[in-house]
Amino acid sequence: NVTTYNAVAMAIITLQTFAGMWINAFIVSVLCVAWGKKRSFNSNEKILLFLGCSRSCYLFTTWVFSFFENIYPLCMYVYSVYLFLVPLQDFFNVSNVCVSAFLSVFYCIKIANFQHSFFIYLKVRIDRMMPWLMLASVLISLGYSIFVYKIVDESICDNVNCTMLGHIWKYSIRIDQLFSMYVLITGFVFAIAFSAVSFSVLLLLFSLWRHKHKMQTESGKNVSVDAHIKAMKSILSFFFTYTINFVCLVLTLTYPMKNQKAAKFLIFFFQHSFPAVHSLILIFSNPKLEKTLLRTL
Repeated sequence: NVTTYNAVAMAIITLQTFAGMWINAFIVSVLCVAWGKKRSFNSNEKILLFLGCSRSCYLFTTWVFSFFENIYPLCMYVYSVYLFLVPLQDFFNVSNVCVSAFLSVFYCIKIANFQHSFFIYLKVRIDRMMPWLMLASVLISLGYSIFVYKIVDESICDNVNCTMLGHIWKYSIRIDQLFSMYVLITGFVFAIAFSAVSFSVLLLLFSLWRHKHKMQTESGKNVSVDAHIKAMKSILSFFFTYTINFVCLVLTLTYPMKNQKAAKFLIFFFQHSFPAVHSLILIFSNPKLEKTLLRTL
């Protein structure tokens, strides 16, 4: 039964969205309260604040899109609704992915210990660079969403072959060359972000390995090593979830799933879980956020 399937899928998506928005809203609220007390943000807090806001908006936009698609599918026949929701969803999704990658690079530069002049330069300058990197993520997301808007608009206009009443159009999009360009650009953006995360993980692993071999004692109480291990637990967990998200993206771009609702929903489930799972990892890797969360619960 299609109606029952859509209702169950929407219920699961709603629970995911509620959990994800609550987790990210918690991060934002704790950081805002802390800012109210000390009137300043460090670079890590700026990234977490931006990431929490971006993910909350992405989860809400995705929920609205899924709600229309599963409960009121006729709304998706409205030209303006589809043309507004798809680029907006992609804007927050790309922003989420880019800032997540910047966060892993930030952790790597701050914690890893290399004597190369360029790495030392980055370590000194990274705090000043982060606002510009976040601005770059916004510009990249904006450019990508404008490109998606153009694709959706041209695809609809070029492929409508029925009589239109107002803004109602027949929901039959067939993207050929534009879709190929969309796949290429989307794959490139996400591949760059995934490469940045992978490179950060490898550098931290190498830094930890070198540092452990330079230790004079085997007490395991070295503060720097403890910081490395804690950061590695966080970034490896993030790398695992990021890898799943990247694989799901590749599947959605390369594997046709028109008549495979179960596979399509499973992939969407993993992608929709990423903003909540990674934010939860960030909470438990931050002593202040973890302590506040446990006290709140």
